[in-house]
Amino acid sequence: QEILYDRGINVSHTTIYRWVQEYGKRLYQIWKKKNKKSFYSWKMDETYIKIKGKWHYLYRAIDADGLTLDIWLRKKRDTQAAYAFLKRLVKQFDEPKVVVTDKAPSITSAFKKLKEYGFYQ
Repeated sequence: QEILYDRGINVSHTTIYRWVQEYGKRLYQIWKKKNKKSFYSWKMDETYIKIKGKWHYLYRAIDADGLTLDIWLRKKRDTQAAYAFLKRLVKQFDEPKVVVTDKAPSITSAFKKLKEYGFYQ
């Protein structure tokens, strides 16, 4: 608000908040498409959380700087869920050089499945 005011534009803080709500997701999607570089290192993990009394699995991937690359909520923790999450990450950011995981069986199987389909050669 103050930055705009210094430039002769008088806008209330609620208007700026509405702009963030309206355009924030779109701007993030544009940024994500333009920054599709392969990050050197990913850290991946999954955990379970309770939402409205039901257990769900939250998959999360972060880069070497600790910034979240993507998160995904699933009802099951299986190879198919891990594979879909990994495939989605690779499509968005290309293949990383290093992936650090807790070696969960579902993620290990998902990596094998990705290799079968031509990734990580």
